[in-house]
Amino acid sequence: MTPHVLDQPIRNALLTRHSHFAEGGPRALRYRGDVSCLAAVTSESQESLAGLAALIAPGSMAITVQRDPHPVPPGIVAEHVSQGVQMLAVTVKAPDDAIPFLELTEADAPEMLGLATLTKPGPYVARTHEFGGYIGIRIDGRLAAMAGHRLKVPGFTEISAVCTHPDFRGRGYASFLTRALAARIKAEGDVPFLHAYAANTKAIRLYEEMGFVRRTGLWVSVLRRQ
Repeated sequence: MTPHVLDQPIRNALLTRHSHFAEGGPRALRYRGDVSCLAAVTSESQESLAGLAALIAPGSMAITVQRDPHPVPPGIVAEHVSQGVQMLAVTVKAPDDAIPFLELTEADAPEMLGLATLTKPGPYVARTHEFGGYIGIRIDGRLAAMAGHRLKVPGFTEISAVCTHPDFRGRGYASFLTRALAARIKAEGDVPFLHAYAANTKAIRLYEEMGFVRRTGLWVSVLRRQ
């Protein structure tokens, strides 16, 4: 069976539409450190595992996400290994409600980092906003919620960093932004997708209610150098 491009989404993004963010070589790749900690092996060989280990500096970490688990690279500790779920937007519709939102830009980067640091929607560092596609909702001048793009492979764009400030939860902002982004991505010719931890059944149920369907299970590994 031919592997699906989303079975190894990080590797395939770094080899294609995100090659400008890539560091590493033919055996292993990672995102530029100020953009993301995501990394991937290009094969399951010992050489690729050693290549991945070489990309993890002392005191730093890397996160891999792929359908099939891989061995822990030499000299590296698997700090956390979890099962994830990859979901595709199949019947997601544009939101009916008209919540005013704005395009987030470089000028918003400090507030975006602050919101992500507070709410922890997933790995987010100083330049993660360079993935692009970010939209947000401001209430009384404050960034109340946001969502944007992450991985891009041929034909698919990931929705990520969906988060809402605790002061503004319960208003449907996260759902609104997710549906708005999904509609935009589909209009641009891509299939929207996203990832969730398998244990986060509440989030998965909400995504299914929006019209996302499960494509496959994945393994998420948080790797640190010993």
